[in-house]
Amino acid sequence: MTQRPLASLSPTDAAPRATETSAARLSALRARLVTQAMEVIPRKHLSFGVHAVDGCLPGGGLGLGHLHEIAPEAEGDEPAALGFALALVARRLAEVPGEALLVLAKGHPMPYGHGLAGLGLDPDRLLLFEAGNDLDAYRALEEALRTGTGTSSGGLAAVAGLVDAGLPLIQSRRLHLAGGRTDRLLLVLRPVGADSPNVAATRWRIAAGKALRDRFGCIERPCWRVRLARCRNGRMGDWLLEWDHAAHRFGLAGALAGHPPETGGRGTGPGQP
Repeated sequence: MTQRPLASLSPTDAAPRATETSAARLSALRARLVTQAMEVIPRKHLSFGVHAVDGCLPGGGLGLGHLHEIAPEAEGDEPAALGFALALVARRLAEVPGEALLVLAKGHPMPYGHGLAGLGLDPDRLLLFEAGNDLDAYRALEEALRTGTGTSSGGLAAVAGLVDAGLPLIQSRRLHLAGGRTDRLLLVLRPVGADSPNVAATRWRIAAGKALRDRFGCIERPCWRVRLARCRNGRMGDWLLEWDHAAHRFGLAGALAGHPPETGGRGTGPGQP
């Protein structure tokens, strides 16, 4: 059988073959890119596990690699704000391998092991760094974000900083840029009354809630009045949340214990570390 040379093929013979070949190659390339994206792109959000909260956040949770600001609602709520921040860190560590870094500016008390364990946070997975001032604290946070590749290599899964003043615009931009290259949870806890313009994706205001206690009067589940004061591309909200340290999950107050959610105002029991 004599095979016709390509030059002798009519346009009606060659065009369909070329079209079929191009379509097949394009389809294969798309499939390959989708597969690579599924393998490389890590999870980009940390869910609270509470529909009412996650529904207000773009993507259904806290954006990983984005900067999030946490502050006490009023004087005396500092332990509550710290407890809430550490609960978020504990939830992140429960999902992925690696460690968390907590950077403390001068004047902040050092968390102790028993309090951390009470929040479900393994002290062996928490690195503590004491900085001389806020500037050093921000430098340490930025350096930590630029080091390693995050949870994919078993490195840092979360980075949190405790500062003495507000979160400045310049430092927030630098942290935002450095965090955007990672899949790490990034939190900055600042004191009450230190509001300042910044690029944080969310701003949280935390107060102590009436905690569930056991028959001995000991706190069984920390409880916080949580107010989402700002959320880029999302909605604001106000909730009373409980924390189950064993399951590493949040719940509307009362729901975890099987009784109607609480509707009262502030109480005692900040769930401090």
